Amino acid sequence: MPYWRLSGFYFFYFATLGVLVPYWGLYLQSVGFTPVGIGNLVAILMISRIVAPMVWGWIADHRQQRMTVVRLAAFLTVAAFIGVFFGTGFWWLAAVMLLFSFFWHASLPLIEVFVMRHTAARPGAYGRVRLWGSIGFIVAVTALGPVIDARGPWWVLPALLTLMFGIWSFSLTLPESELKGELAHPGPLRRVLMRPEVLAFLLACLLMQISHGPYYTFYSIYLQGHGYSKTLIGGLWAFAVLCEIGVFLSMQRLLTRIALRTVLMASFLLAALRWLLIGHYPDNLAVLIVAQSLHAATFGSFHATAMQLVHRFFTGRHQHRGQAIYGSLSFGIGGAIGSFYSGHTWVTLGPTMTFNIAAASAGLAFVVTWFLIKPKT
Repeated sequence: MPYWRLSGFYFFYFATLGVLVPYWGLYLQSVGFTPVGIGNLVAILMISRIVAPMVWGWIADHRQQRMTVVRLAAFLTVAAFIGVFFGTGFWWLAAVMLLFSFFWHASLPLIEVFVMRHTAARPGAYGRVRLWGSIGFIVAVTALGPVIDARGPWWVLPALLTLMFGIWSFSLTLPESELKGELAHPGPLRRVLMRPEVLAFLLACLLMQISHGPYYTFYSIYLQGHGYSKTLIGGLWAFAVLCEIGVFLSMQRLLTRIALRTVLMASFLLAALRWLLIGHYPDNLAVLIVAQSLHAATFGSFHATAMQLVHRFFTGRHQHRGQAIYGSLSFGIGGAIGSFYSGHTWVTLGPTMTFNIAAASAGLAFVVTWFLIKPKT
């Protein structure tokens, strides 16, 4: 496994996310969009994740040129994103965001399958590769915060373009031979999807990402409205991901002692607690720091555990489509619903109630897992 080349890819991919998630909403606000408009535009980023992994995964599997697909998608991401420099109207930005995100969302599921195939025999080892994405996120979010404070949100645009170019550059270094090869066919995919524990798992992941909608869409705007600087906001985002890194480093030992189902349920409960703390105590910095430390569970342990379950449920030639289904349902449909509803409830019900709804969604994910996923999982 080309560890350092994969680490570079993860670094730039999630550094891009480290600019997009905390600061894109601030850029949209700076060019005149309302909370509803921001929520709708961010939902577009998620909607493309519903379709893109399935389309590109199918192409990669049938052509047996998975790395070629990754390189092409990374290049087209850069080319499409250039459009943001030429307009700020809703429909123009909606078209550009839909196009670049369709290509951007293509590569990660293919890379994730590749890494899981090499680390599946060592539960939790995936996290040691994935942590470089977290490091990239931290570097991006902390570096850009002071720039935005000093010069304004427009600098989000060149920062994103530069990082997307980095993704494409590292995709060129990964060997096609590492990703080629026929995989065993374990039977109809429908049979796997109809298993009760698989349906329950996917539903719980969907609910978990719905709960993240207000956080990913409005957290930076929320804190800015309570008087926090962009530098401090970036620091809070970075601290959350630093806690996530700690979980990735410890998951290999943790998953040899604790069942995946148990880790998953704990992640859901802590997510509910996190959204309640953020929604009810925005003026208390100490509480916000505690809430951000829970990112270790709401993303770190949740995602590492979900990756293990996807790899366990979807075997052989279903691995790429399993990853695509997981990404499409949770981050795609779940993320889109979360962004869309939060954009509307933020205006009509207020931030506190919006985060209460998020907490309820995470709590429902816990209930689904408790009753419908077998304890031996």
